[in-house]
Amino acid sequence: MDLSTTYMGLKLKSPIVHSSSPLSRDIGAIRQLEDAGAAAVVLYSLFGEQLKYEAEELSYYLDRGTEAFPESLTYFPDAATVYHTGPEAYLEHIARAKKAVGIPIVASLNASTLDAWTEYARQIEQAGADALEINLYQLAAEVEQTGAQVEKLHLDVLKRVKRSVGIPVAMKLSPYFSSLANMAARLDGAGADALVLFNRFYQPVIDPQELEVRPDLTLSTPVESRLPVRWTAILFGRLKADLAVTSGIHDAVGVVQALLAGAAAVYVCSAVLAGGPGKIRELTDGLTRWLEAHEYASVGEVRGILSQKSCPDPRAFERANYMKTLAAFQYPGSPNV
Repeated sequence: MDLSTTYMGLKLKSPIVHSSSPLSRDIGAIRQLEDAGAAAVVLYSLFGEQLKYEAEELSYYLDRGTEAFPESLTYFPDAATVYHTGPEAYLEHIARAKKAVGIPIVASLNASTLDAWTEYARQIEQAGADALEINLYQLAAEVEQTGAQVEKLHLDVLKRVKRSVGIPVAMKLSPYFSSLANMAARLDGAGADALVLFNRFYQPVIDPQELEVRPDLTLSTPVESRLPVRWTAILFGRLKADLAVTSGIHDAVGVVQALLAGAAAVYVCSAVLAGGPGKIRELTDGLTRWLEAHEYASVGEVRGILSQKSCPDPRAFERANYMKTLAAFQYPGSPNV
């Protein structure tokens, strides 16, 4: 059985990729993911704001009091040259991961300025990453910011990064564009090697007892895969960029659905966090059994066969499914239940 696929020009042994998660902070865990069958690993994100905060915090504590006495002005060495508050730890982690495993390592970056995107992307490539995922995790909450400005930011970041590196670049998107298909086409035209559908925006919780807003990490559920799978089916065959489904993939059925829609890669995170790295082997075995049961010899044979492009009349297909969904609903008190 041939489970191999090509994603962003990278040859993968299967379409199952471990998405960015806390597990990727540990080299031993990355080895376990490879042993369990992960075809690639996306590292946790390097956030530009975090680097800036750490540098400013270190500078504050090093410089505090240096003007109290004249002789203290040169007491401490220059922080920038000695304490390395930049992305060194992340870059070193990339290098260590590359030495530890034989599967592709995809770095993830979220910078705060266009210059930072360029600078960090270059350094990530030099550290040995096989590809880079642009994680533009940004909630457009400013009332003055228009949709056009948000779209321009995505395009500007992608173009700057593509000009600065030679490795493949994926753009991780949110579903909250007024015209997602158009945005996907523009990113494709700007050189994106892949689009990752979709970024999960973690929602904070308002605590009425403590009267505070606190962060809350909730793992995905299988139903969340419907949105990225649907959009993958819509976009498949209309872009040069590969498509990856992320969010809500918990079993082999979810993997198969993503492939039938047209995904070149299927990202898995929450299922592994809940069940351990061995969950990837379970998904791989389940995918193999499904292919055998349906007499397919490879992943390539099923990719996109249930995409919208494969339908003779895509608009009728969408409209008919919408009407069928409404007609099929029955409330609990219905006599037909």
